[in-house]
Amino acid sequence: MIPVEIGVQSPRVVHFTEDNNEEGLRCLLNLVEELRDNVAIRVAVYQQRVCRYYNKRVSPRPLRQGDLVLRNSAVADPTGTRGKLAPAWEGPYKIKRVLRPGTFKLETFGGKEIARAWNAEHPRKYYQ
Repeated sequence: MIPVEIGVQSPRVVHFTEDNNEEGLRCLLNLVEELRDNVAIRVAVYQQRVCRYYNKRVSPRPLRQGDLVLRNSAVADPTGTRGKLAPAWEGPYKIKRVLRPGTFKLETFGGKEIARAWNAEHPRKYYQ
């Protein structure tokens, strides 16, 4: 009860009976599964809508074997020993092979392979 209902009786308080309350709770328990299913459907519809919105604005990065790329130097140096005036991009490097869509192995022009694999977010295409 809220403090106002102590002095002025509301319809909720006036029409309350213990039996009706128990019956209402039993009905809600019977409907719980249906309510959960409705919520699951709404969540799935919302996720599809968000996915469509995101995918409309994402531009694919079609990088293939043999393409020249620059790699993000901040990601290449996780210790943060570079200064703030250091160049943001290193390279160019050549894509040695595509491990799976969006993951690449890079190599230098001398043929030396870079130790780790790179995600498509970190390299960008280099145009000569």
